[in-house]
Amino acid sequence: MHRITGQQQHRLFDTAATRQLEQSAAAHLAPHTLMQRAGLTAARLALALAPHARRVWIACGPGNNGGDGLEAAMHLQHWGKAPWVTWLGDEENSPPDALLSLARARNAGVEFSAQTPTDLEQHDLCIDALLGIGSTRALQGRLAELAQQLNASAAPVLALDLPSGLDGDTGAFCAAHAAAAAARPMTTVQARYTLSLLTLKPGLFTAQGRDTAGEVWFDDLGVDAADLACSATLAGLPHVRTRPHASHKGSFGDVAIIGGAKGMSGAALLAASAALHAGAGRVYVSLLDAQGISVNATLPELMFRDFDRLDVKGMTVVCGCGGGAEVGSVLPSVLAQAPALVLDADALNAIAGDTQLQSLLRARGQRRRVTALTPHPLEAARLLACSAAQVQEHRLHAAQRLADQFRCIVVLKGSGTVIAAPGQIPAINPTGNARLATAGTGDVLAGMLGAALAAGLPAFGAACEAVYRHGALADRWPAGMPLSAGQLAANC
Repeated sequence: MHRITGQQQHRLFDTAATRQLEQSAAAHLAPHTLMQRAGLTAARLALALAPHARRVWIACGPGNNGGDGLEAAMHLQHWGKAPWVTWLGDEENSPPDALLSLARARNAGVEFSAQTPTDLEQHDLCIDALLGIGSTRALQGRLAELAQQLNASAAPVLALDLPSGLDGDTGAFCAAHAAAAAARPMTTVQARYTLSLLTLKPGLFTAQGRDTAGEVWFDDLGVDAADLACSATLAGLPHVRTRPHASHKGSFGDVAIIGGAKGMSGAALLAASAALHAGAGRVYVSLLDAQGISVNATLPELMFRDFDRLDVKGMTVVCGCGGGAEVGSVLPSVLAQAPALVLDADALNAIAGDTQLQSLLRARGQRRRVTALTPHPLEAARLLACSAAQVQEHRLHAAQRLADQFRCIVVLKGSGTVIAAPGQIPAINPTGNARLATAGTGDVLAGMLGAALAAGLPAFGAACEAVYRHGALADRWPAGMPLSAGQLAANC
């Protein structure tokens, strides 16, 4: 068992693959083995997280997730932690393994009650063992009541496998739950800790998952998943690249930033600053505002050029940051000529509304030109002709659809940014926090990605690295201090 820190790459498995692994392991192990292992590791983590707990309340559902909680209760009872169990199962319909753990808990003297404890304190612990990966419906009835009581408790919550009400494949609330959440936002269990069992699930790391799951721990229960196909990876710490001593400015490529329509030059300058501080050899800026500035006193390294004086055929181009409607006039040339291209913001909106530009974008993929799209959910929705809510319902699928449709790299921004590419297993980024929820940070990411591509990194790896470093900058920012996009760019 270990805590997931985001520094190492991990393979993530959807529900179907997890079920396949579970069935294969059960066929080769003695009956009840997996549940015994799950319950023991859950009890050990509970003891480590709440060593001074006077009481541990375990809310157990009717299935095998509840059986894991019952097995954990038995161990905690032996260790003197006075577990209090609320079990929603019945002995006529419960799975065989869960019934075995129920008997073991009863024999150990575990206290069972339909009532929930009202005297839990901060040093105590709650365990959510209501539902596991099999849940696809909204929490209703007694399940919803217990979820609300878990959330209302003064004690922190440890969720077993998944916080109940969270879809492990998508990170969205379970089907039909989103509407209910608007009226009752706390009917999904909000865990401070989650112990993912057997496999790591992608939904823990994107969409609502990061807020809902809290700190994620993992135990593979002694089962090897090496031969199982994963649905995504959790990106890890990028390799540190050292620059050869015999380098020059041309060794790390030229980046051209095209954007900054009237009143929006700041977006282009943020992208340019980020590209410069992220290591690009030379950075050119072409502002679409004809009255734009020609020099930046705070960044004299930036070189300003009119668009018709840029040789985009020899540059990595970042296009669209603050581009407004004017960006549409330069996109045909950029799409046709740039060897490597990052399309952001208004460039994406222009393409979404113009079938000719969409054809030019697809043609780049056919010519194997490197292209990266960096949409937020609404921009992705425009490109996919759907709603932002539909994008957020399954972020992995939305990113992959875009990548396949336009034959390019896609960076779908948001909590747990998804990086997708044709023929690649998508990656979920583990870094970043709410400090990035401020204007201009997306422009900074576009500039950082431009610099990574200009340095010659493979496109998918460049995207993963830029997104990871972008989020890590926010993670390292001093607690309690606001973070502006300008500060972010200057610290790339």
